[in-house]
Amino acid sequence: QLQLVESGGGLVQSGGSLRLSCAASGGDWGFSAIAWFRQAPGKERVGVSCISGYGIRENYLDSVEGRFTMSRDNFKNTVTLQMNDLKPEDTGVYFCTKAPVFACSNSPRDFDVWGQGTQIVVSP
Repeated sequence: QLQLVESGGGLVQSGGSLRLSCAASGGDWGFSAIAWFRQAPGKERVGVSCISGYGIRENYLDSVEGRFTMSRDNFKNTVTLQMNDLKPEDTGVYFCTKAPVFACSNSPRDFDVWGQGTQIVVSP
């Protein structure tokens, strides 16, 4: 059974950078869309970025435009999220997730496999 494992979270000061990674195990995600979501304390889970099965990237948060970049390696079944110029409002748990189809979505309901999440804390 396919599982997703995130890594790379931690505590960072405002203006710093982190690189999150997500690796698949127990299977191959093929042409499924893969996305990053985040959930701030007390808030709902929201989409950050997604790469479709055809390699098209979609970004969903204006607040991270120009600061966050998602990439995907289908040979290694890994995705990364490079996060630069981090701000306290970026604090939250970041999840890697796979859709059962090739198309991207910013709704958590459209994804069927989730990682356990990795915590990011950005201090002022």
